[in-house]
Amino acid sequence: MELIILGATFFGFLVLGVPVAFAIGLSAICTILYEGLPVAVIFQQMMSGMNIFSFLAIPFFVFSGELMLHGGVADKIVQLAKNLVGHIRGGLGMSNVVACTLFGGVSGSPVADVSAMGAVMIPMMKKEGFDTDYAVNVTTHASLVGALMPTSHNMIIYALAAGGKVSIGALIAAGLLPALVLMVCMLVAAYAVAVKRGYPAGKFPGWAEVFRSFAAALPGLLIVGIILAGILSGVFTATESAAVAVTYTILLTFFIYRTMTLQNFLRAAAKAVKTTGVVLLLIGVSTMFQYLMGLYEVADFAGDLMSKVSTQPWIIFLLINVILFLLGTFMDMAATILICTPIFLPIAMKAGMDPVQFGMLMLINCALGLNTPPVGTTQFVGCAIGGISVGAVMRTILPFYAALIAALMFVTYVPAFSLWLPRLLMGYKG
Repeated sequence: MELIILGATFFGFLVLGVPVAFAIGLSAICTILYEGLPVAVIFQQMMSGMNIFSFLAIPFFVFSGELMLHGGVADKIVQLAKNLVGHIRGGLGMSNVVACTLFGGVSGSPVADVSAMGAVMIPMMKKEGFDTDYAVNVTTHASLVGALMPTSHNMIIYALAAGGKVSIGALIAAGLLPALVLMVCMLVAAYAVAVKRGYPAGKFPGWAEVFRSFAAALPGLLIVGIILAGILSGVFTATESAAVAVTYTILLTFFIYRTMTLQNFLRAAAKAVKTTGVVLLLIGVSTMFQYLMGLYEVADFAGDLMSKVSTQPWIIFLLINVILFLLGTFMDMAATILICTPIFLPIAMKAGMDPVQFGMLMLINCALGLNTPPVGTTQFVGCAIGGISVGAVMRTILPFYAALIAALMFVTYVPAFSLWLPRLLMGYKG
């Protein structure tokens, strides 16, 4: 009965339009009151969930991404991407994919990525004669790669939600190849649609211009290398790498590029504080929710249920993907990770999947949810920039969705995409 109350109140609050964080917290409170447990349990669980040293990485990575967004780094990355692939048919769309991938590497946030790249690329593509729905779809889907990059704070959340079963350093290394696969799939989709619609190709500016734009963008892109090199060499931990990222970004935007203003710095700080507050609230209430799920043995119940459907690992993995995708369409990315990891990670591991590989599967599914209504944060931002309705964009979304699902299937069924780099660089034994 308690589990029914927990689930029914949670989905009931979501249907009523209650924000996800409050829906999680209120459903947990209703269940605790029904159980007759002390109200102090609520505060104990929330505080224990947020009072973890490794979570210090979250505000730093968020702040670093906001500084990159407001510090003029995007313009240099866009120019590099345009010079690299702008001469191919539909080249501006392909430039958009490359630019989103590169900026996702320094921001670590799909929402920051679509905000920065969308503000530059969507108006540029419309001016060059590309349809608005194409410009928005390319931007919003390519921006999702930010969830897999070393600066992604969602990796930190997953590592802690996994309960110590996975190394943050291994996750950071593991995200690079899936991010590359995601970019290639998006390039194929962008090119195929461009050919079908007859979009023009740009002109190649020459290798001298490519090298000049690369030199201009390189200081911004180096943040990924600094984080990886520092963690793999043992100079700093994954948590400390976030503070290093902020320090480097401040030096970069103020003293190297000299594009940061005091007003933009304060704007980035305010946005980082707001985002961090939202994420920590989600972590706190989700910890309370996890406590109840553990109390009622939800993971065991879900595992038994799936074993009755099939004992074949590939079918179990497919079922997990479908469930995570559906949940991700109406839940925030952090909430989905925090609630679903304790349920599905043991099931996936029992079926033979490594926890690092499952982390990549989880992050891609949650990123898909960011681009799917009714929540669809990145899609709403992209549509607002492009001045087009969500319905109009959804009508032509299938090629781009197919690209993302193809990347997800590669990561799900080919472990090497997730595990090769951690094994090579860190000696990971998973």
